[in-house]
Amino acid sequence: MQPETTYDAKDVLPARLLELVSSCFVGDIETAVDRLVKHAVTGRGGYMCLCNVHVLTSALHDIRLRRVLSRAEVRFPDGEPVAWLLRRLGSTQAQRIGGPDLLPCVVDKGRDVRLRHFFVGSTERNLDSLARALVDRYPGADIIGVHAPPYAAEPEVEEPLVQEIRATRAQVVWVGLGAPKQELWVARAAPALPGVTLVGVGAAFAFLGGGQRRAPAWMQQSGLEWVFRLASEPRRLTARYARWNSEFMVRAALELARRQFGAG
Repeated sequence: MQPETTYDAKDVLPARLLELVSSCFVGDIETAVDRLVKHAVTGRGGYMCLCNVHVLTSALHDIRLRRVLSRAEVRFPDGEPVAWLLRRLGSTQAQRIGGPDLLPCVVDKGRDVRLRHFFVGSTERNLDSLARALVDRYPGADIIGVHAPPYAAEPEVEEPLVQEIRATRAQVVWVGLGAPKQELWVARAAPALPGVTLVGVGAAFAFLGGGQRRAPAWMQQSGLEWVFRLASEPRRLTARYARWNSEFMVRAALELARRQFGAG
């Protein structure tokens, strides 16, 4: 299944950071969990995106990714810098909604309605650890399948996997392929999986499965989780953070200044 290459500008959010951030979900983790669970139970399908600094800034340069975000059922503000900017824009109730927080809370709350979960991404070893950890922590959680696709710059939506997900009658498919691969993947997979809610959660599989340590709570709450991750994986993350985090901060400052000047 190949991605489309032409777009109607009316279907795509503007290539401006403040507009992208303003389109994100406003609320706390409990409200986000409730919204996702209710959506999954209705069987409306579609996909939800967790929008961190990397995803949002990348989308400014990639109309295909921006179109994917535009069509998401919900765009959660993933990371304190995004939530801070939302609050700075007037949405005072905005809080960060991170994958490592959202996923286990949905699994927990989903037990009440027997929500069925399927996991795509990472490695078989990590997925097995993740499934065991979740079932141990939340007895009765319905983890009905996992799949570790081969590494690819842009993984295909394979028909055997689609058939497997359909056969399990999964209601939520959690995808951990890394950004922005997972966002592009869920958008391509959604039409083949009507009634299924797909959610890309980045490194959540590694954190929850025990493959990686997560930053202490105080670093998460103060917007310094990226410092901890950079120290943990400097070779992989240095170039990414140098580019995308810097651009996010510069664009945010410039666009806020223009907005303030224009309002004055």
